[in-house]
Amino acid sequence: MRTLSLTVQQRRLAAIALVALLVIVVIAKRAHHGAASTPALAVAPLSVTTTAAARAHASGLVVDVAGAVKRPGVYTVPQGDRVIDAIERAGGFTAHAEQSAVNLAAPLVDGEQVVVAGAVAGAAVGATGASGAPVSLNAATAEQLDTLPGIGPVTAQKIVDYRAQHGPFTSVDGLDAIPGIGAARIAELQGLVVP
Repeated sequence: MRTLSLTVQQRRLAAIALVALLVIVVIAKRAHHGAASTPALAVAPLSVTTTAAARAHASGLVVDVAGAVKRPGVYTVPQGDRVIDAIERAGGFTAHAEQSAVNLAAPLVDGEQVVVAGAVAGAAVGATGASGAPVSLNAATAEQLDTLPGIGPVTAQKIVDYRAQHGPFTSVDGLDAIPGIGAARIAELQGLVVP
C-alpha cells in the first residue's frame, strides 16, 4: 500500500473542505429535524441609500476647514456642531489666524467650507484698515469693506458671501468675479486692499 504525501497547503485545503462539509451536514440535519420546532427568523430588508443627505444624517456633517488652521482638510463632525468644533477638529488656529473674522458660534451645515483668514504680512491690523494699512479681502467684515471707495453695503456683502462660498481671494484681481466690480473699480482699489 502506498502512502499519500500531501504538502502543507494541500492539508490545509483538505481540512477546510472537511470543516465546510461538516457545517453543511449539521445545517442540513437541523433543517430536516428541527424545521417544525425552530421558529423562522424574521429578516428585515436592507435599504441602501446613497444620497449625500442620508450619508450626512447617518455619519454627521462633512465640512471643509481651510485657511489659517493647523490641519486644513475635510472633516466629518456630529450634527449640531458649531464652527468652533470644526476648527478644533482641524487642530485649532495658527498663530497668524484672524480669529475675530470668524463667527465661532455659527452652526455648521453639511458641505460647508469654513475659511479662517490669516493676518496679512505687512498689514498692521489685517482687516481693520487702521493706520492706512490695506484692508484684507479675506479677513474684513462687510462693514469694513463698505468703507472702501466705490464699495457700498450691498457689494461689501457680495464680497463676504463670495469668499464664504469659494474660499479666500488669492489676488485683488479675484474681485472681478463679484457682480458690480469691474476692471476700473479693481484699479481704484489697488493699494487699498490685499488678498
